Amino acid sequence: MNIFNYITPNIGETFTTLFENKKIKIIQIVSSDSVEKKVYIQEEDEFVFILEGSAKLRIDGDIKEITKGEYLYIPAQMPHEILETTHGTLWLAIYF
Repeated sequence: MNIFNYITPNIGETFTTLFENKKIKIIQIVSSDSVEKKVYIQEEDEFVFILEGSAKLRIDGDIKEITKGEYLYIPAQMPHEILETTHGTLWLAIYF
């Protein structure tokens, strides 16, 4: 599988699990420019890379903007929300 071979959804996001075991999960996320407004509070730590596109997030009340090549660490139980993305934003998310 090539991580750059993907189809951008017209609305929302697609999630494809690339690898998973007891300690780690790696997911490819592809975002449209119309994502669901939802606050996430996850059980696992999350490390996300933007491979294509850009995104604006609210993390524990702070606004963060990330673009191609940048990454964020989001600790477990940290409230976060995706505010906007460019069409075709490609993420690599690692949960551990």
